[in-house]
Amino acid sequence: MKTTTLRRFHQKLSVPFDYPVVFTRDLFHPQNPLLVRITRRLGENRNHRVLVCLDAGLRRHAPGLADRIRGYFQHHHRKITLAGPIRIAGPTRHLKDGLDSVRKAIGWMAARNLDRHSFVMIVGGGNLLDSAGLAAALVHRGLRVIRVPTTVTAQNDVGVGVKTGVDAFGAKNFLGVFAPPFAVLNDLDFLVSLPQRERLAGIAEAFKVAMIKDRRFFADLCRDARLFRRGDIPALERAIIRCAQLHLDHIRLGGDPFETGSARPLDFGHWSAHHLETASGYRLRHGEAVAIGIALDAHIAADRGLIARREANRLVRAMRSAGLVLWHPQLLAHDRQGRPRLLEGLRRFQEHLGGKLTLTLPGPLGARVEIHALTSEEILRAVHCLRRTATPRRRTGQGGNRRAVA
Repeated sequence: MKTTTLRRFHQKLSVPFDYPVVFTRDLFHPQNPLLVRITRRLGENRNHRVLVCLDAGLRRHAPGLADRIRGYFQHHHRKITLAGPIRIAGPTRHLKDGLDSVRKAIGWMAARNLDRHSFVMIVGGGNLLDSAGLAAALVHRGLRVIRVPTTVTAQNDVGVGVKTGVDAFGAKNFLGVFAPPFAVLNDLDFLVSLPQRERLAGIAEAFKVAMIKDRRFFADLCRDARLFRRGDIPALERAIIRCAQLHLDHIRLGGDPFETGSARPLDFGHWSAHHLETASGYRLRHGEAVAIGIALDAHIAADRGLIARREANRLVRAMRSAGLVLWHPQLLAHDRQGRPRLLEGLRRFQEHLGGKLTLTLPGPLGARVEIHALTSEEILRAVHCLRRTATPRRRTGQGGNRRAVA
């Protein structure tokens, strides 16, 4: 049977996205006009309705925050209005577990009769930014979202990007959409009250982007590693701001902000990190898993001659000096057939990419290369090399006493 094309139309759209990413202090002080100005940045001179969602973890790390936010809105009541009671979402670690938290957030938004010119302000870590952000992206096909990241990982990575998502069906970020925010407001004062573990986990993302994009930044991170461990806030702020800038530059200039291709440069180290995070039952923080993942991939890059072995070892030493733990027993886990379970993580990552395996490795330091195959032998060699370099060696001193050395 002969077929004929009667008419054909080729539709091409170009939709610009723009959003400010601002670093500030004491965002909710009544004399800080930033939030009010952000709601009016499109020139709409009216009283804006804002629905506020807080991370439950902030009740411990930033007590009284909800009262401060209510006080801010009362002070500026002629320009911005709370659209309803402040919502406390949690527990934090389960916010990305499937769609339950997303459904609850959607119901909360629906009950407040929001329209597409209303704002949802999400104050919290990456899990809340992702789950509540996904909910806001689905309501009316997209509400205006103001992100207020409160963790290191959220301020230097998750919070400044264009993605939302939750974990489902055993896979990291299986459900999600691309939804650029209306604005990102990073209040650096949140860093002071963060537990040390949370601070350190986010530093891994800085090492990640430095390894493949900025050799000088990598040197700065190595220099400041012990400062991170001691909780030095100025050093942490410098790392966060530069890391966020590099992420923003890549999204804007990389040519693929919505990841339609197969390459994911900013996911360097993430193929194993996603697996470790889920396999550990989320006892590993995302940033902690990323630290292990980039250390593993650095050894793979060294094994292939893409970077010098000393550079891979330098990365490991710096992250260890910063206080990051770079080993987890799941790296050696095998399935019933005796195959490394990391291979399942590699398979799932390939599925997430869209079929063709494309992994980013450093090569040389401060730049990147893409590879399209990775054997189990290469993975195992890197795992054993990481095991030697990531855990403190011990040597026998005088009298047979053993002591740890870095």
